[in-house]
Parts: sequence; C-alpha cells; structure tokens
Amino acid sequence: MKLEYPWLLLLFIPYAAILFMGWTLRAPSIRVPGLAPFRRAAGGARRVNWRKLIPFVLFAIGGAAMIVAVAQPREGIEEIRSKADGIDIMIAVDLSPSMSAIDAPSTVSDAQVATLIQRGSLKNRIDTAKIEIARFIEERPNDRIGLIAFASLPYVMCPPTLDHAFLLANLERLSVGQIGDGTGIASPIASAVKRLKDSEAKSRILVLFTDGSNTVNGQITPRDAGKLADTFDITIYTVGIGSSLARIPVSTLFGGVGFQTYPNEFDETLLKELADMTGGRYYRAADAKGMAQAMNEINKLEKTSVEQPVVVNWRELYPWFCWLALCSVLLGLFFRQTLCLRLP
Repeated sequence: MKLEYPWLLLLFIPYAAILFMGWTLRAPSIRVPGLAPFRRAAGGARRVNWRKLIPFVLFAIGGAAMIVAVAQPREGIEEIRSKADGIDIMIAVDLSPSMSAIDAPSTVSDAQVATLIQRGSLKNRIDTAKIEIARFIEERPNDRIGLIAFASLPYVMCPPTLDHAFLLANLERLSVGQIGDGTGIASPIASAVKRLKDSEAKSRILVLFTDGSNTVNGQITPRDAGKLADTFDITIYTVGIGSSLARIPVSTLFGGVGFQTYPNEFDETLLKELADMTGGRYYRAADAKGMAQAMNEINKLEKTSVEQPVVVNWRELYPWFCWLALCSVLLGLFFRQTLCLRLP
C-alpha cells in the first residue's frame, strides 16, 4: 500500500491533542453528594468508565480513518512492458551427409562410442548443432530469427520471425541428406542476404554452420557472397564443425553398425575470411563442448537492447477507510444514545 499524500498523516499530531482534551474534559453535569470520595480514601480501585470509553474509542477510530482516507491510500499492480530493439538473425545449417559424423576422442573405442550413443551421451554433429541452436534461440526472445538448411542447394525453413515455437519446430525437422549430398556455402549466404537486406533492425547477422568445404560451383563464389553480405552490413559468424578423428556409422556385413574414420574436411581459411570481411568471427567446434562455447560467445557479442518501462495500475483504497470512519461514528452515536447513555 502507498499513500498519495503521506504528509497529511501529520494531522495525527493535532488530532491526538484533540483526543486527549476530549477524554479529560468533563461533560456538563449536576454534581450531587456521593460515596466516591470515601471509596478513594479507602484505597479502592478506580473503575473504568465504559459508558464513556466505548463511544470515545469509536469516534477516535472514525477520525483516524478519515485522516488516512484523505492521505489517499492506494495499492499498485506493476506491469512491465518490454520495448526491445531486437536483432535479425539468420541461422544456416549444413545438412550434407558428413553431418552424421560423430566426434569422439581417439581414446574411446568403437564399442564405447556405440554404448555412449545408446545412452544418449554422445550425439552426431547435426543433433549437437540442433541442441545448441535451440538453446541460442530460447535465450533471445526479442530477436527475429530465421533458419536456412543447405547442402547442394539452400532451403529457407523459416523466415526471420518472433514465433520461436514455429522456428524450433522447423529446427527439429532438420535431418541429414534432405536436400542433396554436396556443400554449397555461397548459396545460403546469398539467401540470408536476400532475407536480411531490407530489415530495419539495428543489427543483422548470419550464423553459418558447416563441416565441409565448398563443393558446389554456383553463379557466385562464397567470397562474392561474403562481399555481398558486407555491402548490406550483414555480419557473418562462421562455425567450423568437426574434429580430425570423427567417425561415421556404417552398416556391417551382418547387419550391425560399425564406424569408419572420417577426415576433417571444412575449409577453415574460407570460413575465417568470410567472418573477417563482414566484421564477424570464426569459431572452431571440434565437439559438443566447442559448439556450446561458440554459441555462448556469439550470444554475448550480439546483445539486444531492451527497455522495460514500468506501468502501475492503481487500486484506490480510500473508500474503505471512508466506510470505516462512517461505521465507527454511527456506532459511537448508537452506543452513546442507547447502552452508554448517562443520566444525571
């Protein structure tokens, strides 16, 4: 509870003086001989004058309630309305077959890898990327985020949107080999530029995940696509996924699952160059831990400014104190004129 005019509570000072005077002041009466002096002389206890006290307390409560009422007590319910100056983000994810590779330490045997996969402790590259991208999306509720899947060709799974539930549903749908076997790096960059170039957001970024070198010869090269992004002030963050000791699941002669060593293929020089020419950064994600670290750093670099003005809805409480004052005064009058009536 808050008082709109708290200084009016100073009225309690003169009000206390008035109450003191009202209590000590004798009412006009006819004095007749009685036994009271003899009782006092005998040391008898002085009895409380309830007939005077009850109406006095009720009138005192009524006056105090009126003072609180004029101070205008109110109760506020705060509502925080966020006004965010968000960032538009496109996330491009490589779906080439090599994204099914599993990055595990060389000290871990194939049998141990199979056991860890069964337990869910070890995931392939695409599933690891999906987990970290989902966490990244959930931590940026005020940004419009879109999703591009690419392999031989790009496919816009979701344009930049604030409907992150829809975005996450489309992210979950990603699987290796959906759109070809190659790795075309220029086309997802060009597609992201097309989606972001007319955006009015204060910052526009592309986060590109790949574990392979560019194997598709399109109309433009990856470097040309990077220059195009730089022309429209779009920052590119590149994430090179994979270690030099990756394994790819393969079927054995007897219908089981084995593993084949898969060499590291992504073009680190190209990814660094794309990031540098647009003012972004390149990250190496050799495993799940490296992927999480890369996404954390990107999340810290690209901050969204959020204003949170506080709007307060007030509920006025002074009518309750007015009713309390009225009821107290009426009860005081009732008791004074009935049960507490004094006769000469």
